[in-house]
Amino acid sequence: MTEQEKSELYSRIQAVQERIDTAAEKAGRDPKDIVLVAASKMNDAERVRAAIACGIRVCGENRVQELLDKYEQNAYAGADLQFIGTLQTNKVKYLIGKVSLIQSVGSVRLGEAIAKEAEKRGVRQDILLEVNIGREAAKSGLLLEELDDAVSRLCEKKSLHIRGLMAIPPIADQTSKNLSYFTEMHQVFVDILTKKYDNVNMDYLSMGMTNDFETAIACGANMVRIGTAIFGARPYQIVSP
Repeated sequence: MTEQEKSELYSRIQAVQERIDTAAEKAGRDPKDIVLVAASKMNDAERVRAAIACGIRVCGENRVQELLDKYEQNAYAGADLQFIGTLQTNKVKYLIGKVSLIQSVGSVRLGEAIAKEAEKRGVRQDILLEVNIGREAAKSGLLLEELDDAVSRLCEKKSLHIRGLMAIPPIADQTSKNLSYFTEMHQVFVDILTKKYDNVNMDYLSMGMTNDFETAIACGANMVRIGTAIFGARPYQIVSP
């Protein structure tokens, strides 16, 4: 990366942090309580290292192979690493021991696979349960009516630690359109918190991305996953047939 590119990256990170701080203060909350996860999908190891040098403390990856490639290049040194994308059960074994938190546990089956692998490794894996709040057929995640059963079953796994909830609402052309989804997610979060399950701590409500994170914070999110506003538009490539 050139010095100008590094400077631009630093400026974007500072701008995002300022927006988080402002949103938190408007909601009467402490900005320090909001965790910024830099969604680094499709950004190479050099750019990830540069982001960490510019102040990023948590990185989130969407794809297992990409995470492994960058992990081998020591891309995440100095930062916490989390997994935030769709995860297949046969890929779980590659993440245990590398990521602190798996945010996208959208089924009991996946949670059980994580528990089995974590037990095999002698570790306790932190997870978030992903909720399909918009009931979208194309998205993974637990439906609201499935959530209590999932919490009840997975909280019995001693190699798991449920740390909260994650959601990706439907794409909206106006950030305010997701207000109802974010509000509903916060209520669900509070409801589970009051039930006091064993092995469950509602520490994190992960929701909000580049286009709507300020609305999410206003509704109670304390973890936001931001990619484009930090790294710029992702360098999608057209692959020839």
